[in-house]
This record gives sequence, structure tokens and C-alpha cells, in this order.
Amino acid sequence: MARRRNDLTHTELKVVAADIIPDRFDFDELFKLFLQDANLRNLRSHTITYYQNELLSFRKALNELEIDTTPAKITTEHINEFIAYLKDVKGLKIVSINTRLRAVRAFFNFAYKHEYIAKNPCNTVKLLRERRKVIETFTRDQINKLLNAPDLKTFTGVRDYTILLILLETGIRASELIGIETDDIQWEDSMILIRNTKGHRERLVPFQSKMKTQLKKYLKIRGQCETDALFVTIDGTPLSKRQLQNRVTYYGEKAKIKNVRCSCHTIRHTFAKFCVKQGAGIFELQQILGHTSMEMVRIYVNLYSDDVKEKHKNFSPLKYL
Repeated sequence: MARRRNDLTHTELKVVAADIIPDRFDFDELFKLFLQDANLRNLRSHTITYYQNELLSFRKALNELEIDTTPAKITTEHINEFIAYLKDVKGLKIVSINTRLRAVRAFFNFAYKHEYIAKNPCNTVKLLRERRKVIETFTRDQINKLLNAPDLKTFTGVRDYTILLILLETGIRASELIGIETDDIQWEDSMILIRNTKGHRERLVPFQSKMKTQLKKYLKIRGQCETDALFVTIDGTPLSKRQLQNRVTYYGEKAKIKNVRCSCHTIRHTFAKFCVKQGAGIFELQQILGHTSMEMVRIYVNLYSDDVKEKHKNFSPLKYL
């Protein structure tokens, strides 16, 4: 018989919960159980890392505010004090505060759901409202400069050129791209299976003949590797998300692209803009981009649809003045 684990899981702890005073669970104990639950739910590794970093920052802030970190003793007023601290003392932007709040709310929702605390201090806490900024995208000229930046006489240059093309062709996220394996390319159907998705919903994204030609060129140069990852380093190891982001930033600097952040997400927004301008429908765009709701897709359509621009010529009030 295998040796029993000494630490109880949160499910096992619930069995003896009736005999345990909620205050006995300190922050570190519930923090450990929360991360254990995240692993059991098969959350992505960078999501778990995000929870770790933000919740440790939360605990540090509570200590600085001289608030008892025992989860059962934290109130809604304490959460509001924490928000004010981030905003007025730390000077964080609303988007950064909301990023931290999402992790804190997930933590207390878990604790309340599993009856480790009697009251949820985040039950009435909402994310801060922020003004939506204009979405940054590349111009056609900037895209051409970006695509001309990789050195096609090197392996990394060919790899990175292929990466830039596939990001522009499909609009996939950085985390989705590094999760692609060689067998995920469905050559006959001209589709790529995207596994490492944000909502754990696999999807197929199409690619066209130019992309197919470039992928075949890259795979010949890539050769056999011990990993199944499509994109690899010169050492034959899978390309990481940080390495990918750094390469895109590097090419933005090399191409001297100004006034727009050069990132994988900017390319994703650019993909959406070009699709809308070429007449892509809201449902097709949602399926390709992998959005679970229509909100972001509607924003793309409202911003970039030529139909809206053309119709405005007819209903503009200034036309009749």
C-alpha cells in the first residue's frame, strides 16, 4: 500500500470542519489549499503563478496596513481599504488594481464556497470602472516593416518570421502559439488545432496557402527535435512565452516602430482590425479569436467596420446643417 499523504486536502478538511474554528485557518494555510484546488482544476501554469504573485502582494499590503491577515477576520471594509491603498499610496493604475482584485476575489470565493470562512468579504466588491482606451493596432506599413525585420539567413530569423506570420494570420494569443505542437497542423484542411486556450476550449483556426508554404519551409529547417513543440530555440527546447514576447518587442525596436507597443497582443488586435475591414462577421471573428463573449468582438466591429463609417456619411447631423 502506498504511503498516505500527511497533509489533508481541502475536501478532507471539510470532513473535520465542524470541529475546527474558522479563525484557525491562517492565510498561508488557505493560500496553500487555494493553489491545490487550482492545480486540481487544471488551471494553466501561468494562471497559477498569477494567483501566487498577486495574493502574496495582497498579504504584504495587509501587513503594511496593519490588518490581521487571518482570512475569517478580513472584512469588506478591509478590502476597500486595500483598494484605496493601491490607488492613493501605491499609485497603481485602475487596470493594475483590477488585476490584483480578481485574484483576491477568486481566493475569497474559494474560501467561502468550501466553508473555510463564514462570510465572503468580496461578495459586494466590484472591479473599478476604467475608461476604455483606443485599441492599439499596427498600420499596414508598420506590419511590412515588422515582417522585414527578421534575418532570414539565420534559424531564429526564419522561425521568428514564421511566428510573426502565424500571429498575423490567425490572431492567436502568445500562450496559444507556444502550445502548438507539430501534429496540431492539419495540412489537408489548412487548419491548426489550438489546445492551450484561455478557457480550456480547443478550437481550430484556418490558415491560407502563403502560411502553409512558410510553415513547410520552417519545419524543414527545424528538423527533428526531442520536443513536439512547433517553435523551438536553437538548443531544440520549446520556445517560452517570455522568449516569444521578447522577440516581438526586439523586432519592433529593430523596425523602429513608434507610437504603438510592439507585442503579440497588438498583432492580435491588428488581425481583428484587418478581418473586420475585409468584411468578417461577428460570429466568425469570435470563433477564430476564441472569445467566450461577444463584448470584445463587438468593440472590434464598432471601431473598424467600414459599414459604420459609410453609413455615418448618410446619418451625420452635420450633413443637414
